[in-house]
Amino acid sequence: MVLFTVNGERISTNVDPSTPLLWFLRDNLQLTGTKYGCGMALCGACTVHVNGEPMRSCSTPLSAVAGKRITTIEVIGKSPVGKKVQDAWIAEDVVQCGYCQSGQIMAATALLSKNKAPTDAQIDEAMSGNICRCGTYNRVRAAIKVAAGGNAASAPVTKPAGKPAAASATPAKAKA
Repeated sequence: MVLFTVNGERISTNVDPSTPLLWFLRDNLQLTGTKYGCGMALCGACTVHVNGEPMRSCSTPLSAVAGKRITTIEVIGKSPVGKKVQDAWIAEDVVQCGYCQSGQIMAATALLSKNKAPTDAQIDEAMSGNICRCGTYNRVRAAIKVAAGGNAASAPVTKPAGKPAAASATPAKAKA
């Protein structure tokens, strides 16, 4: 039997202790926000927090989390830092396809929980194991900087180059 905590709830399971945490979260607890990307801990899509540290759940057996606290993307926004990161992600329009984003947000939250004002080099180091196939790395860095600065809602929204401006809600009047 393996005992641990997931998102504040005590879990007791008789599932094979060699089962990867990712599959237990998704299949047994229906916590599907944590994604399967590569299965080899190389892409970061499966990142969760174990006792506050980012960890790849695809290669972490249940036996390795016995007695530990696991936090997933489903509740990260309940923490002040996680909320700032999620707000900044929206303000900076980070998401493109979205598949890697739960892992990106978990890694960024872990970084900002330890370092309130990271440099670009520190951001790059903390995020280096998180692959984004859409290439939103500059927006990820911008969102982390916004979250580090505090209030994402008051930060200017940086739009990607080439994105058309929003159409006016009021149609232009034709001149007679």
